[in-house]
Amino acid sequence: MGPNMSAFSSKQQASAKRRAYVTFLAGDGDYWKGVVGLAKGLRKARSAYPLVVAVLPDVPEEHRRKLREQGCVVREIQPVYPPESQTQFAMAYYVINYSKLRIWEFVEYERMVYLDADIQVYENIDHLFDLEKGRFYAVMDCFCEKTWSHTPQYKIGYCQQCPDKVTWPEHELGPPPPRYFNAGMFVHEPSLGTAKDLLDALVVTPPTPFAEQDFLNMFFRDVYEPIPPVYNLVLAMLWRHPENVKPLDKVKVVHYCAAGSKPWRYTGEEANMDREDIKMLVSKWWDIFNDESLDYKGPAVDDDGAEVVDQAREPLRQALAEAGAAKFFPAPSAA
Repeated sequence: MGPNMSAFSSKQQASAKRRAYVTFLAGDGDYWKGVVGLAKGLRKARSAYPLVVAVLPDVPEEHRRKLREQGCVVREIQPVYPPESQTQFAMAYYVINYSKLRIWEFVEYERMVYLDADIQVYENIDHLFDLEKGRFYAVMDCFCEKTWSHTPQYKIGYCQQCPDKVTWPEHELGPPPPRYFNAGMFVHEPSLGTAKDLLDALVVTPPTPFAEQDFLNMFFRDVYEPIPPVYNLVLAMLWRHPENVKPLDKVKVVHYCAAGSKPWRYTGEEANMDREDIKMLVSKWWDIFNDESLDYKGPAVDDDGAEVVDQAREPLRQALAEAGAAKFFPAPSAA
């Protein structure tokens, strides 16, 4: 290998260390299975980058060990709480999702692709790391499900997935709502400055039904750039807007977020869950989860994952030292 190739290889390795996928895990329930499935799915898709798991303190050590055994970098974060309010969240558990804001503090990485734990990656999406910087990339959401019943969009039958089907009545309701993304998958750039701005804004922003998703949409409205639905297929799209997700075998990322669709809880009894395309996607997830050939076979780490975590956190310590400890802040209190 000549000197130029050697330099290129070193540069490539340094770049890889600065990129990662990231997901979020809370509690002692069964969502760890989703993370294991995601880790194996990324491996099957031959991703070049690691999966970082941001875990809250209530995630038991047994579950953390399962994640490390699958090659995940486990990072404990402190919870982030919204201000107190009377807001009724669309789902009660949404409130804990504000803690996802902590991933902007992972400044040892230059670029990250966030994926919810109920997502599976079926084709390589590493090219998303090469998107132009300075923008926030995510897939536009659908407004047609009943969880949107509190909004004017739902009440008049308007959806940004098919804006020509029911046009927005500007003369009655003013300008149409801004483009709105699903926060189960997005491309972002960690930054202590952005992390502080996010938490500062959260303190003065009243919570809304879709919790951190609404908040991120408000915060990144001016820099949001839509990407195609194949990067985050919200399952309701299959029966609400099938024309936007055909052919199904070209979908790269599937988001099992519809009621009853989590593969590790699937019974087929909930609404729309007896569809053949849903059954196929659930079976496809299980094929990856159960495939022992996809288990992690990398360098050994101790039971605490010390080797992996220490290596990953070293750039963070350096960044904090350069930025000043005062800029590394606790979550706003709900008390």
